[in-house]
Amino acid sequence: MSLSCPIPLNDYPNVLLAHGGGGRLTHQLIQKMFLAAFGNPTLELQHDAAQLELKGNRLAFTTDSYVVRPLFFPGGDIAAMAVHGTVNDLAMVGARPLYLSAAFILEEGFPMESLWRLVLSMRDAAREAGVQIVAGDTKVVNKGKGDGVFINTSGVGILEYPGRIAPQELRTGDAVLLSGDLGRHGIAILSAREGLGFETAIESDSAPLAGLVLDLLGAGLPIRCMRDLTRGGLATALVEIAEASGLGIAIEEAAVPVCEPVRGACEILGLDPLYVANEGRFALFVPEAQAEAALERMRRHPLGREAFRIGTVGSGSGVTLKSRMGVARVLDRISGEQLPRIC
Repeated sequence: MSLSCPIPLNDYPNVLLAHGGGGRLTHQLIQKMFLAAFGNPTLELQHDAAQLELKGNRLAFTTDSYVVRPLFFPGGDIAAMAVHGTVNDLAMVGARPLYLSAAFILEEGFPMESLWRLVLSMRDAAREAGVQIVAGDTKVVNKGKGDGVFINTSGVGILEYPGRIAPQELRTGDAVLLSGDLGRHGIAILSAREGLGFETAIESDSAPLAGLVLDLLGAGLPIRCMRDLTRGGLATALVEIAEASGLGIAIEEAAVPVCEPVRGACEILGLDPLYVANEGRFALFVPEAQAEAALERMRRHPLGREAFRIGTVGSGSGVTLKSRMGVARVLDRISGEQLPRIC
């Protein structure tokens, strides 16, 4: 086995500092380092959660770390978002989330009042999502080394969908649905971090999606794939799915919902809302024949009221966006993240 590093990190001195996920460099790290070292059939699916079988039980397992700055932001905080993000990852493979772990890495001198506020927020978010926090850990790092607090959460759930939900299940002609408008979370974080005062307050969309997903599963709808639209936004998620499935995805810009305050903020800041992170939105792929039924079911739920169909799976490759002017352009990963430290 070769002991040389598969990626010349000295060529990218800021790769582990500036790019939190979703960009080309992080993709390279995952493909050439982590998958190369740890690769196995479960991990190589590269889904939001691992789908496992244990003595006849079908389980889902996932883990994630949260380093958002600031810790408290319009519409949420790091603790509630940690619960939402982990619950959502389990839901994306058709699992009913059940149990979470929570590990807090605290910076020396972090105020106890702020920590208690986060603990209560995590408790309330777990209750709302219907999960229990059953294990945890705390560590303290030197002052100036932890940015207040980082949180890691892992989650376990029971797979309730009889089939496999994964990019590899996509078929030509499948419909691409979106659960709601884009960009609220990333813009809310940026406005709080930089003290930007927009005319209309923009709040994060952070929310637990399991209830909406379980409604879809309970309706017996055939689901090909789901993906929550966190780091890298809708565009990066679709690129990942297209690569994993070996098929093309075509979407219509006019069909992608972006609220006016977010659209205006993105125009001012030079950001593309297709790449801005969300914490309460997901893409859903279903057979064409079930597209309208899936949309109707989604719109019955509070977190799916603004669901839209945005595109179709094709026989080509990659992701293309048809603009409002009728011009097609290819969507790809960006070099880094537009907004680092947003989750």
